[in-house]
Amino acid sequence: MQRWTSSARAFGTVFAAALVALTAVATAAFAQSYPSQPIKIIVSLAPGGVADIVARAFAAKLTEQGKQVVVENRTGGGGIIGADAAAKSAPDGYTFYMGFHATQSILPHLNSKLPYDPAKDFVPVVFITTSPNILVVHPSVPANTPQELIAYIKANPGKLSYGSPGLGSSGHLAGEQFKQINNLEIQHVHYRGAAPALQDLVAGHVQVMFDIVPLTKEQLAAGRVRPLAITAAKREPAVPNVPTFAELGMPGIEGGPWFGLFAPTGTPKAAIDWVNAEANKAFSAPDLKARLEGQGLTLPLGTPEAFGKHVEAETKRWGEVIRKGNIKAE
Repeated sequence: MQRWTSSARAFGTVFAAALVALTAVATAAFAQSYPSQPIKIIVSLAPGGVADIVARAFAAKLTEQGKQVVVENRTGGGGIIGADAAAKSAPDGYTFYMGFHATQSILPHLNSKLPYDPAKDFVPVVFITTSPNILVVHPSVPANTPQELIAYIKANPGKLSYGSPGLGSSGHLAGEQFKQINNLEIQHVHYRGAAPALQDLVAGHVQVMFDIVPLTKEQLAAGRVRPLAITAAKREPAVPNVPTFAELGMPGIEGGPWFGLFAPTGTPKAAIDWVNAEANKAFSAPDLKARLEGQGLTLPLGTPEAFGKHVEAETKRWGEVIRKGNIKAE
């Protein structure tokens, strides 16, 4: 019996070693031939937005190298339809998802019946871009700093309102975070998109908004809204005169929309590594980098692991804000 057990163990060891060797050979072969067919990037937001712009910019860079890339817009459900389609795609290394703050970190706290699990169904590939929220007010509001705005709101409880692009948007949660930290009575009005929210701010129908720099630049330049601070660790080059909340002694207020590539769980590591490397190269190219940064976007890039840590931190941050504010999907 002892002799048979020893033989079985020896066979098991040899078999395991052979399996590892075969896997290594298969992985190497996949890496050498990848990509051998068109790559698809699913975007769950409408054409013309940040997610679509950066996806198509990356596709264009890969096309310049002779690679075939297709960007597919699968819109609806605030991003849920596209995210679900990506999550259920074959993990063969040829389908990627341009995920963002809502589908990966916010919606799980608002919708208990999501058809996908962002933590289990996806793996991070690369953190492409982010933009801080910028606190802006209507010119009629007598405040030039967040502290002055806080004092004005407290002197007029319940009389002011802040607009947002929608329930659970980065602008909504940044406003809720600001409200919770400072114990403010201010009403939330959510719109179907940032454009109508900003239009109502300019018209004075709402008095406060946490917008993003790329969408607010024109109104800032025209003096139709007044900037008070941005929710970033350092100043935004596109609006260099606007201080950060941290500079003003309010370090707890950070955040903003972000976008990055994910792959269905089970996607070969060789494919993830290749796309990560190509994305870092593409978005570091001087022409694309200058164009996107000029619009008020930041390009973190980096490793899949670093992106994964960012997603985890965002999921925790906004989960706490949502629970404390008792925010529910309508």
